[in-house]
Amino acid sequence: MDISVKIAITAPDGVVHEHEIAAFEKGYESAAEIGLSIGDSKALLFNLQQEIVAAQTAAFCADHSICPCCAGRLRRKGNKSVQYRTVFGDITIDSPRFYHCGCHAGSAQTFSPLTVLLPHHVAPEMLWLETKWASLVSYGVTVDLLKDVLPIDQRLNAETVRRHLGRVASRMETELADERYSFVATNAYEREQLSNPEGPITVGIDGGYVRSREKGQSHFEVMVGKSIPTDRPDRYLGLVQSHDEKPKRRLKEILKDQGWQENQHVTFMTDGGDTVIKIAQDMAPASEHLLDWFHITMRITVMHQYVKGLAHPDPEEAEEMARYLRQIKGYLWNGNLHDGQVAIDDLIMDLDEIETEYASIKALRKAAREFQTYIANNAWMIPNYAERRRYGERVSTGFVESTVNTVVGKRFCKRQQMRWSKTGAHLMLQTRTRTLDGTLRTKFQQWYPGMKPDGDQKMAA
Repeated sequence: MDISVKIAITAPDGVVHEHEIAAFEKGYESAAEIGLSIGDSKALLFNLQQEIVAAQTAAFCADHSICPCCAGRLRRKGNKSVQYRTVFGDITIDSPRFYHCGCHAGSAQTFSPLTVLLPHHVAPEMLWLETKWASLVSYGVTVDLLKDVLPIDQRLNAETVRRHLGRVASRMETELADERYSFVATNAYEREQLSNPEGPITVGIDGGYVRSREKGQSHFEVMVGKSIPTDRPDRYLGLVQSHDEKPKRRLKEILKDQGWQENQHVTFMTDGGDTVIKIAQDMAPASEHLLDWFHITMRITVMHQYVKGLAHPDPEEAEEMARYLRQIKGYLWNGNLHDGQVAIDDLIMDLDEIETEYASIKALRKAAREFQTYIANNAWMIPNYAERRRYGERVSTGFVESTVNTVVGKRFCKRQQMRWSKTGAHLMLQTRTRTLDGTLRTKFQQWYPGMKPDGDQKMAA
C-alpha cells in the first residue's frame, strides 16, 4: 500500500503552492504495520514543519521588504541561512538582509526582518516544553523524553535545556516589581468601600533543605508555600530565602493573581520560624498568623519517645512525665496558653530533679527546654485549635508538608541527588511551582500573544 501526503499553502498573494511532504509504503498483515510508526510521524512532522515555517517566514520578509514610509522596494544586501529550533525539529530558514530606505535616516544601514521576528531562534512552544519537563524531571531525562516522541535534533542536550530554563526563569524575575516593607495600600475607610471578597484565603509556608554545591556548606534552606483560596485554583510559592531579594513581592503577586483584595481575610500558617514569619508580616491588613498544630505535636511526640525509654529504669517517673505531656497537649489544643506554659515549667523542674541512669535523660531535658522556648516565642500565634476544628477551619499545615515534598523533595532531593547553587535552585523553583499549579503556559501566552492555550489547538474540519 503506497501512501503520499501533500500540503497546499495559499500565500498572501493568493498563489497556491503544493508540496509532497511524505511518502510511505505500508503493509497491513500485522498489528505493527497498522498506522504511522513513531519514525514515520517524526519524518512527516519535520517535513510539514519545514514547509510551513519556510512559507511563513518568506511572507514576513516579503512584507518587510517594502519601505513603510514611501512604499518603495528595499534593496537586498544578501542572504544567509539560520536555524530555528521548533518542537518538530531544527528548521533551516533563508534570512535576507535589506538596506534601509533613503527616505529616512537610521542608526544602521541594513536590517534583517527575521532578527525581529525570531530573536532567539527558539520557538515559544519548544521553550515552554523544555521548561515544563525540566521542571518536573532531570535535564537528561527531559532530553531523552523529547527525543523519543518528537523529531528533536540530536544535538539537543541537557546543558541546552538547563540554559533555556534559566532564561525563562530569569525573565520572570526581571518582570517582578520591587520589594516593599508593607503591601498595605489602603486605609480602613477605603477598605470598607471595597466590594465583598470571594472568601478567605489560607496560606501555608514551610521550609525544606537541598544539597549545596558550594564549598563549606552541605545544605541550604528553601521556602515553600501554598495559597488556597475559597473559589479559585491553588498556587505554589517557592524561593531561596538567603538569595531572593523579593520574597514578600513574590507572595503578593500570587495573592493578586488569585483575586485577593485588601478587605479579604488571609490566614498565614507557619512552623514559627523567623524567616518564614517575615515573609507573611505586613502582607495583608485582614490577616491572622497561626502556629501550625502539626509542629507542636511533632515536638511533643519526640519528648514522648524519650519518656517511653525512661519507663524501663524508672516506670513511675515515666508515667508522671507522660501525664505532663498529655496535659500540655490538651491545654494547647484548647488554647489555654497560661496553664499550658505552667505545665511545661513543671515538667522541666521535675526533669531537673530526676536522678536516673537513663542514658537519654539529657536529650529529654534539652527537648523540653527547646519546647518551652518554642511555645514562648510563638505564643501570639497559638489559637484555640479545638474551636477552629469544630468550625471546620484548618489547624495544621499538613497540606504544606506535602507541598514541600512535591515541590522540593521529588525534584531536588530524592532520586535526583543533585547539588544546587542558590541561584540555580531559586530559578528552578520559579518554573517548577508554575508548572505544578498550571500557570506556566499562561505566562508564555503573556509573552507570546499568538500562543494558544494548552489543549486548545483546533483544526478546521
